[in-house]
Amino acid sequence: MTVRNRILVLVSAVAVLAAVAVGSVLHASARAERRNQTQAGGPRVTSGRVTLTTPGSMVFRNMAWGPHRDELTTVPASDPSGPRTASGVKCLRFYAAAGTGVCLQAVHGALSDTYRALILDARLKEKARYDVPGIPSRARVSPTGHFAAWTAFVGGDSYAGTNFSTRAAIVDTRTGKLIPSLEEFRIVKDGHRYQAADVNFWGVTFAADDRTFYATLATKGKTYLVRGDLRTRTVTTLRTNVECPSLSPDGTRIAFKKRVPGLPADAPWRLYVLDLRTMHETPLAETRSVDDQAVWRDDDTLVYAMAGDYGADLYEIPADGTGKPRRISTAAVSPAYVG
Repeated sequence: MTVRNRILVLVSAVAVLAAVAVGSVLHASARAERRNQTQAGGPRVTSGRVTLTTPGSMVFRNMAWGPHRDELTTVPASDPSGPRTASGVKCLRFYAAAGTGVCLQAVHGALSDTYRALILDARLKEKARYDVPGIPSRARVSPTGHFAAWTAFVGGDSYAGTNFSTRAAIVDTRTGKLIPSLEEFRIVKDGHRYQAADVNFWGVTFAADDRTFYATLATKGKTYLVRGDLRTRTVTTLRTNVECPSLSPDGTRIAFKKRVPGLPADAPWRLYVLDLRTMHETPLAETRSVDDQAVWRDDDTLVYAMAGDYGADLYEIPADGTGKPRRISTAAVSPAYVG
């Protein structure tokens, strides 16, 4: 064998050994990841196809540690704790309806993070993007998919404190026309035009008519449920002490979090449901403080996030005040029932 052939054989052998070593490391890493998830009680997550039109599915942000953390994942709505399919699309907050999604993302920079909102189609492909002026907090899509909304903190980091400011934006997903802040709208409070420098809005939720929405307005240390009109660009106060409203699928009730006197300053809220016809409030059977904009799974059941071992877990509860909370999924947040 010539010297040249010996060198070629040696190089080939080294390459084969390197490939085997890399394969072994990858295999061991994957096996360790699966073992770690199992030992920690975490859900099984694998890559796959995720759409916003798959019948009977729930799409949400996966919080389980591993390569798919923060990705949009899906499970059958009938098996919310089952194995998850991950999309590769990462979001901090998410919501979807009628094949349209809104995904609030962080863009990591060398010195600081910036944030953006992506409008997604049914296959999670980006249709449009918008700058978000602060830390994402809430996201919603109208039942028709024609409008999306988001809220961001632009100062402070919790509704429980007093040193914060928010921006709530709405975009027409068909035309791309953006309302960057609801503070542009005319406010009618207690029957009169109202203006104040400290006005903040958050927690938009849409009716099915592509015109009406509800949100929280805060001013002078109080919060109000407001009904908004996209055509007249007006919001009207309806009731005090309502935060993060969520309109029921039948459009008759609002789920919300309410500050209850006597509770700790860092855990002041309880979940309630408001009948929009009678304005009667029903406290729900969740006795812990809930800092979330609840989602209606259907006309009878609410789903919301609570702190968990991975950051957040999802719970459900009857909307009529009966029953008790039931954890339906660990390591999950920002659910949307699609299809």
